[in-house]
Amino acid sequence: MKNIIFILLFVLLNGATCEKDHEIVRSFCYWKTDLNFEKTEDSLIKDLKVQHMYVRFFDVDWNPYAKEPLPVATILDIRLNESNPEITPSIFITNEVVLQSNTKQLDSLAARIAHRVQQIGVKMNETKADKIANSIVYPKDYYKQENYKRINYDSVKAIELAKLKVDFKEILIDCDWTEKSKKNYFYLLKQVKKEIPNAKVAATIRLWQYKYAEKAGIPPVDKGLLMCYNLTKPEDFKSKNSIGTSEELAQYIIHSDYKLKLDIALPLYSWAVVFRGNQFKGILSDYDQLRNDSIKLKKSSDAKYILQDDILVGQTYLRNGDEIRIEKISNDELDKMISIIKSKIQIDNQTKVTFFSFDKKYINDYGTQNISDYYAHF
Repeated sequence: MKNIIFILLFVLLNGATCEKDHEIVRSFCYWKTDLNFEKTEDSLIKDLKVQHMYVRFFDVDWNPYAKEPLPVATILDIRLNESNPEITPSIFITNEVVLQSNTKQLDSLAARIAHRVQQIGVKMNETKADKIANSIVYPKDYYKQENYKRINYDSVKAIELAKLKVDFKEILIDCDWTEKSKKNYFYLLKQVKKEIPNAKVAATIRLWQYKYAEKAGIPPVDKGLLMCYNLTKPEDFKSKNSIGTSEELAQYIIHSDYKLKLDIALPLYSWAVVFRGNQFKGILSDYDQLRNDSIKLKKSSDAKYILQDDILVGQTYLRNGDEIRIEKISNDELDKMISIIKSKIQIDNQTKVTFFSFDKKYINDYGTQNISDYYAHF
């Protein structure tokens, strides 16, 4: 009897102390056309203890007139505040780019990517130097100080800027490559690595690329970011939730032998998908006011509603009878998805767990405590 009690105590104590022997890197995706960390964003970053961010720097698309790949939609306004998460520049490349480009064009594209990342990095440093210079030249209550001697702002900024170097530890390339385009895409990744030798190169991995790794190939990079969302197309009328479900995720994460270290990306957003006569009509990202209107919106099932009147939502005109499917991953579903991921994929202290996307609307919707719990469950 004593032996049985001893064994039970050992199991309980061992489980309590060894249940979790790592702390993941808390991360977010920032996917906007500007980088604006004001006080509200700073507060959310601090509350969630965010250590890292994937920031979309620009996209690359195929230009049919120039007949070459060109960077587009470069991040514009850059305003940083007190928070200082590590930033990974992220570049989205359309599959058409790697399908259409020849080797010479891919060489040129890799050089352009490196150059533009450097340019944006310099602009970020200028913003940092500007903030430091302001604090030095215009200290708090400087106008009340009798013996205050004004320092030349431009000189101070130049000195502070000289101290800052563009030194990104990692670059993320985002492309949903196919069997047909993988040869060109993998070649491009190797060229990017040559152009940015001091940074690690990571690539996004879609779930089909993970499941069918032998067919899709393993990209020649240092690390992968497994995208655990957008499992079906929103225009599919029969889809339950195109953002994703744990049941669908389990159908993809069926093995644990992917030959690349993986970080994890999970969804933290919602939207409303509009259908008219079972035909897809568009997506509404700002639908809160409509959802709360019980007169104009009649609930037909758990996530589906029927519009009772013609209405204008933003720039979208909706008609009486349109069906609206509101898509959001519930807390229970996210917990199930995390369990599925952990059952097959190795998680350690270097694993970045990132949520898409960093937006105060979505963060407030889910709640900082719930999001902190998601991180903790890893």
